[in-house]
Amino acid sequence: MSAPFNPLIAVGVLGSTAVTDAAYVFFNAAVAARRRVVAANWSGAWYLLSAFAVISYTQNAFYVVFAAAGSWLGAYASVSLLRRR
Repeated sequence: MSAPFNPLIAVGVLGSTAVTDAAYVFFNAAVAARRRVVAANWSGAWYLLSAFAVISYTQNAFYVVFAAAGSWLGAYASVSLLRRR
């Protein structure tokens, strides 16, 4: 079944995609600059912005906190390793 077109949802999808992609760009810039905390923060924000995937798969928004925390830790550790080289 196909849901009818809703312009409000279309605008919401467009806006959320734009903001999510902007966070991704800032995340990559912070990684390239080897700024650990900034990269980790942008990574967490990026996952929070794309949290609808977690919610739709688990039906529980609480798991978004774990997704964001894992993203933050992964980005921080990755940039820490890059800085040592």
